[in-house]
Amino acid sequence: MLKAIGYDDEALSRPIIGVANTWIETMPCNYHLRDLAEHVKAGIRAAGGTPMEFNTVAISDGITMGTEGMKASLVSREVIADSIELVGRGHMFDAVIALAACDKTIPGCAMGLIRLDVPGFVLYGGSIAPGRFEGHDVTIQDVFEAVGPTPVA
Repeated sequence: MLKAIGYDDEALSRPIIGVANTWIETMPCNYHLRDLAEHVKAGIRAAGGTPMEFNTVAISDGITMGTEGMKASLVSREVIADSIELVGRGHMFDAVIALAACDKTIPGCAMGLIRLDVPGFVLYGGSIAPGRFEGHDVTIQDVFEAVGPTPVA
């Protein structure tokens, strides 16, 4: 089956390393993770392994905050863990590297790896790149400062 998508005997004779990716186009934390995955896969190949990338879900706390979507955030942590466990167990990876970059993807990835009990680690994708507004970089800190403190009732 794997030869149908380009793997040869040599690639399949090496350790198969799953690359769990929480990349998604709906949030800035995880948007760049596909680029990072290419570097991770190149490193796996250089070390003598065969990478196989797969995706899971991601929900943004920041984007869903104050909306009905907020109810999905905590649940997503379990779905991330479940999907990493499911794919890792189903495909019997020799190890898994999980790429994460936000509130729920980081613990979800860690939980999935713990359940699998194979060598692996969670790779944090780093801070969100700033946006641009009226010619200036704007970060989440700027947004929090603009909103100001929440009054205490």
